[in-house]
Amino acid sequence: MSVYPLTGVVRPYAWGSRTVIAALQGREVPSEGPEAELWLGGHPGDPSTVAGPDGPLSLVELIEDDPKGRLGTGVVDEFGVRLPYLMKVLAAAAPLSLQAHPDAEYARAAFQAQEADPAAPRNYTDPYHKPEMLVAVSPFEALCGFRDPAASADVLAALPVPDLAPVVTALRTGVDGLAAAVRTLLTWPAESRPALVEAAREHGPRLAADLAEHYPGDPGVLVALLLNHVRLAPGEAIWMPAGNLHAYLEGTGVEIMAASDNVLRGGLTPKRVDVDELLRVLRFEVLDDPVLPATPVGPGVVTWRVPVREFALYRVDLDGQRAPVTVPGGGPRIVLGVRGDVFVGEGHGTPVEVGAGNAAFVPADAGPITVAGVGEVFVATVPVD
Repeated sequence: MSVYPLTGVVRPYAWGSRTVIAALQGREVPSEGPEAELWLGGHPGDPSTVAGPDGPLSLVELIEDDPKGRLGTGVVDEFGVRLPYLMKVLAAAAPLSLQAHPDAEYARAAFQAQEADPAAPRNYTDPYHKPEMLVAVSPFEALCGFRDPAASADVLAALPVPDLAPVVTALRTGVDGLAAAVRTLLTWPAESRPALVEAAREHGPRLAADLAEHYPGDPGVLVALLLNHVRLAPGEAIWMPAGNLHAYLEGTGVEIMAASDNVLRGGLTPKRVDVDELLRVLRFEVLDDPVLPATPVGPGVVTWRVPVREFALYRVDLDGQRAPVTVPGGGPRIVLGVRGDVFVGEGHGTPVEVGAGNAAFVPADAGPITVAGVGEVFVATVPVD
């Protein structure tokens, strides 16, 4: 078997939708509980399974059985015996945490230091960085990167909270004041946080009111007002490199990232927040245009160009009239269906049907692959020869 049907794992975080992933996969909706993310890959936290000749087999086990055949020599030499990316369907019905991810050098050093000290805060789950990109499948809202500090200062100055004056002053100095502004807000005295957030809810922009409904008393509501509020149309993307402060608000998207689960949170969450560690990894710079447009690379095929070695992502739109499309790229590939019925083949084996919400794994040694049928698929791969 050269192309393997792939079964992902659904993660039931509280902010997830009860309908989106179930409807995508043709299951009964609404589901019994929230379904936030569908994981597709070999991450040890929740590895996918493939349909092997003797029954289901972990993708990790499949790769370890023949690393160079499944991943390719170049991938093994650069990343070791592991799939270096993780693909997800993300279905947000409520806002996610304000978060950022460390760069590769910092993640490696911080993880090693943490493992050497049993008393250290457990901020890191692995020694890898986690650059990530999200492509909207439905209209999608997110916060992504810092906007012009002067605009943020104007918003906070309009709130009837005199104690915000130092934050406004810091923001008036430009980028150099961002770190002080963020630290002041995230370390706001606990006893006065409810009043601060309530003032933002009553007198601030609609975004503050919406976030305060979900996270009353959380100063992350104020930090959110320092970021770009992005509204993506289907097919548009946002790119989140190391140190980019971001939060997803609502919608469905296909996400791809380096295979890590290192997340540093600053607010809008009941989970652990480590302000000092977050501030160490944040990049305090203005992100003028967070939206990443698609780049056509062939008939019906687009990509979104990002400067990483772990992954590349393509979308193939098949109208049913076109001949089979050869998908760019080689290496280990995951093909995810989001609409219709598409057949994935490598030219000498039986094609594997990939319907909406279903996926297939194509190892490196399968060679070039084609997709045919009526529908739409996303294809993840590694841009390493």
